[in-house]
Amino acid sequence: MININKFVRKNIKKLIPYQSARRIGGVGKIWLNANESPFRNNKNLFCKNLNRYPDQEYHMLLDKYSRYANVLPENILATRGSDEAIELIIKAFCNPGKDKIMFFPPTYDMYKIYADILCIKISTVLQLKNFQLNINSIKKKYSSVKIIFICNPNNPTGNTILSQDIIDILEFFKKKCLVVIDEAYIDFCLQETSIMLLNRFSNLIILRTLSKAFGLASIRCGFLISNERIINIINKIIAPYPLGTPILNIALDALTKSNISVIKNNIFNLIENKNFLITKLKKHKFIKKIYPSKTNFILIKFFSSKDVFNLLSQFGIITRDQNFKIFLKNCIRISIGTYEECLNLVNILKKIEK
Repeated sequence: MININKFVRKNIKKLIPYQSARRIGGVGKIWLNANESPFRNNKNLFCKNLNRYPDQEYHMLLDKYSRYANVLPENILATRGSDEAIELIIKAFCNPGKDKIMFFPPTYDMYKIYADILCIKISTVLQLKNFQLNINSIKKKYSSVKIIFICNPNNPTGNTILSQDIIDILEFFKKKCLVVIDEAYIDFCLQETSIMLLNRFSNLIILRTLSKAFGLASIRCGFLISNERIINIINKIIAPYPLGTPILNIALDALTKSNISVIKNNIFNLIENKNFLITKLKKHKFIKKIYPSKTNFILIKFFSSKDVFNLLSQFGIITRDQNFKIFLKNCIRISIGTYEECLNLVNILKKIEK
């Protein structure tokens, strides 16, 4: 057999891949580890003309999402999830072995993963202990940084970044580098969006997705939103026909007025479930802290996260261990499920104090 290791790039050999929720796995019936929506979309969609590459549907999707996001269609690209958008931005603007990206741990892991894959250097500035940005340190540490990534709301902490801090960074770096605001969870708190800043700052890129609030994680549909010059550059390197006809049809259906009303109702129910869950969990002495969240998940600091994680796993409830991340010792991230799933979680956690 061929010795494939002789052909693999050195950085790929050393790369520690992103551990997605499904890759980590687990055995259970209640999945609260991937920040998916617990509400299923059971509509049956029949796709015609599957022998043809999609074209018209793609532009229809840009038009529909532009109305939802309140931007022009020419300011949007649809991508295979917002993860692909992260990769495309780094590919388009960073020179391997020379340029850097900057991000602020604890945050989403894929910024680092893509940088490692593409041989791009990394500069990090730790968040403050309240999970806000350390603006002074960010400005001081800037050097050869091409792209800054800000996750807002942040994953896995669940908080939003102060809007004035985002504006401060955009202003300071407006002629120095690009600033990407990853708004994967923004639909749960639309008032926190940076969309209105697009006309003010030419270095701003915003990422969105249908994976979270829209409950369509499986179809992998995201959006890159920016000015036309940046959109045209990314368009040069995106794969031909990035989204297939079935995905486009599902996404188009998701963005109808009637379905957006359903999504808004689902968001309301998720927030109600989150408030219920937090109220119940606050009564437990084995919980050290429940962090404020504007998303469909909560971050909880336990006195012993390992014991809690293992107990939940034994009863078929799969959550996301964050114990290995900076500032997140003994923390678990729990996605908000249905009311019944939240109640089940509460009842199982009661066993710890018995």
